Parts: sequence; structure tokens; C-alpha cells
Amino acid sequence: MGWLGRDVVSIRDFSKEELIEVLDKAADIEKNRPRYAGLLRGKIMASLFFEPSTRTRLSFEAAMHYLGGGVIGFSEPSMTSITKGETFDDTIRVVDGYCDVIVIRHPESGSARKAADLAKKPVINGGDGTHEHPTQTLFDLYTIKKNCSDMHDLSIGFLGDLKNGRTVHSLSYALSHFNPTLYFISPKSLKLPEEYMKELKKKGVICHEEEDLFKVSNKLDILYVTRIQKERFLNPEEYHNVKGVYQLEPSFLKHTRPNLKIMHPLPRVDEINPQLDKAKQSVYFQQAHNALPVRMALLSMILGGH
Repeated sequence: MGWLGRDVVSIRDFSKEELIEVLDKAADIEKNRPRYAGLLRGKIMASLFFEPSTRTRLSFEAAMHYLGGGVIGFSEPSMTSITKGETFDDTIRVVDGYCDVIVIRHPESGSARKAADLAKKPVINGGDGTHEHPTQTLFDLYTIKKNCSDMHDLSIGFLGDLKNGRTVHSLSYALSHFNPTLYFISPKSLKLPEEYMKELKKKGVICHEEEDLFKVSNKLDILYVTRIQKERFLNPEEYHNVKGVYQLEPSFLKHTRPNLKIMHPLPRVDEINPQLDKAKQSVYFQQAHNALPVRMALLSMILGGH
């Protein structure tokens, strides 16, 4: 399809070659960032965050500023006309006339696709409910590429809330292009939804489900940790039943391969002891910072910067 004017709603919309194209562009931007300054001068990004965010919102805004563009939008929907009864559809149609690209985060699954159908300008999904987070997936892949000699044939474990973790849903699918072995480690109540498991197996991915992290910890090249997402639980008691079920301590590293890399989409709560932050295995802050070149790459490609 090419990238100019393209929506980024689902990681499923992109081929392996297209994913690698973004990663290569991000690598060039990270190496030569001053060369890209002013690339999108005169372009406007609308940042519509109907749900709280730190990393996604700020890294997108920083990316647009580094490229020379401008940013409009909101991070608190209570300060908009939504409080007056304006519908989601009307909000998208109005903002569409003020910008060149829309970045949206919303608590409802499918909202990004709906916005893309409504808007004439390209829409980038910054996370829609428990569904997907495609741009997070791109810089997760970029982090893996930077820390492993080869993205192919890796053993990757996903730990924590796999039911509600949209980053897990997107990344596990994207990894299917690279012949991985995937380990899904969670309580039974938070296991990966069957629809995603069936999709992965249909693509020939070797998948294992486990509750005990230590049974598989020495098999992993990457451990992708996620928090238990309190805001996704309708019943507080159900949350308290699984709260703190996995907590990585420095002693955990005695049970892993020396070259293991620990990733986390952040924010974390209590699932990784801060004492692990300085360990060579911990790359989650590097992972967060990798969002900048990747999102700069996406914006420049979608808006036709040369």
C-alpha cells in the first residue's frame, strides 16, 4: 500500500517487510536525528487521549515537535465538549478538519477503527481498550532488534495480565513473522484469550501456557512483563485475588539465561523490584525511549516527509 496517508489501527494490517521498513527508518532517525529536524514543518498532529497516558502521549508529541510539526489536542476529555454531550463521531469529524494526522487513545475496543472510518486524515491507534497497541508493538520490536543478534527463532515469555494486555495481543501477532517460540505465563483467570491463541497456532507459532514462571525462566531470550491492570477489572475482589501474583526480585536472575532481556511496556506497579533496574538484563527504560525514533519514523512516513 505504501505509507503516505495510511492509517495505523492494527498490527495485522502490515506485512513483515513493512514492519522492518519502519524499524530501519527508526534506526536511521536515531543515528541522524538532526537531519530530520523540520521535516514536518507546517503539519499538525491532533492528540486525542480519552484515557490516561504518559509515555504514548508525550512520546508522540515529542516526535512531532522534533520533526518540526505542531500539536493540538487534549489529555482530559472532561475539559472538552464531550461533557456537553458531543458524540465521539462528531468529535472526530470536527478535529479531522484541524489537523493532518490524528493519534487516538480510547478505552473502548474498536474505537480507533471507528475513528479511521470517520476521518479523512490518517488515524494512528495509541491503544484501544484491551484490543491493540500497534505503535507500542513497533518499538517493542525495535528494542528486540537492538538487543538480540537476530529477531528470528527467539524464545519469548509474556508474564502477567495476558487477558487485558493489548501490548501482548499486538506483539505476539507481530512476532509470528519471525518464527518464535512463545510462552504465556499467567494465572488461569488472566490467560491469553482463546481467539489470539488460535490465531497464533494457525500461523504455525509454537505456544506454551504456564502458571509457574520458574518452570520456563531458563528457556527464555526475552521476558515481557506486564502489570495486572486494575482498571480493567469490574469486580475489585477479582483484582485482589491476582494482585502481586508475579514479582521479580534480583534473585530471579539466578534462574535465567545470562543473555535474558527483561522488557515491560510500563507503567509498573509491584511486578519488578526497582533493584533490577540497573541489571544488564533490564531494558524497559531503553524500550520506553525507543518510542521516540519509531514514532518519528511513522509520522514522517505517513505524512510524506522526505
